[in-house]
Amino acid sequence: MKSKRVRFVITSLVLSLGFVGIQFLTDQNRFWAIGILGVLTAALFFWSLYGSFGKNMTALTLVLPVIFTLGVGFFWFLLPANIFARIPIVIFYGAGIYILCLTANIYTVGSVRTIALLRAARGVGFVLTLLTSFLVFDALLSLKTEIWILVPSIFAISFPLYFQGFWSMLLTDESSRNLVVLALVASLITAEASAVLYFWPVTIIVGSLFLTASFYVLLGLGQAKLEGRLFSQTVREHLLVGSIIFITMFIATHWGS
Repeated sequence: MKSKRVRFVITSLVLSLGFVGIQFLTDQNRFWAIGILGVLTAALFFWSLYGSFGKNMTALTLVLPVIFTLGVGFFWFLLPANIFARIPIVIFYGAGIYILCLTANIYTVGSVRTIALLRAARGVGFVLTLLTSFLVFDALLSLKTEIWILVPSIFAISFPLYFQGFWSMLLTDESSRNLVVLALVASLITAEASAVLYFWPVTIIVGSLFLTASFYVLLGLGQAKLEGRLFSQTVREHLLVGSIIFITMFIATHWGS
């Protein structure tokens, strides 16, 4: 485990330095550099967890780190071009990558045997999945693209996030068909919500929070179903959160011209 922790630290430092290096590129080159950094993230995580990958679709542990890198990277474009705004993001990103390394390691070990830290890792993974979804949604909504681009993009980024989130509850490939169906349905609903937002005069931050709230509800209910904990109280709690966010968004909307 000690050697793995060293690799986790190296992975965090290399990727963080990659973000610092992006600062010195032009805007067009930064876009491609973020994509390359996403590929590098997958490679470094594979190296960090080398020997832990096996059956039970453990390769899904690479999904969240890669999309986290892309989310932070595209969010980077929205920040003011000064060191005081960007240094905290680099620190946040490096810490997030290290935590994701630990979480992914617990998942790969938990796929073959029961460990005490698994429930804590699932909780951390859930929070990081929501955070990643917010960053990606915020970046996509900031582009202000046409609806025929926005909706498929939301669906395409939501599906792998949902899929890995649902898989983390089982850590097996025995119910892979159910996981795919759940992820497809949840992604479709999230994409439909983004279509509604296209015609709703909300700010980018409010729209991003609304999509993240829908992600929270759908991912939480799906995980509860897979764990066999989909009780009426669980459903009420998640729907209550979703309703509060919706009402808040409605009130915060600037109606009229």
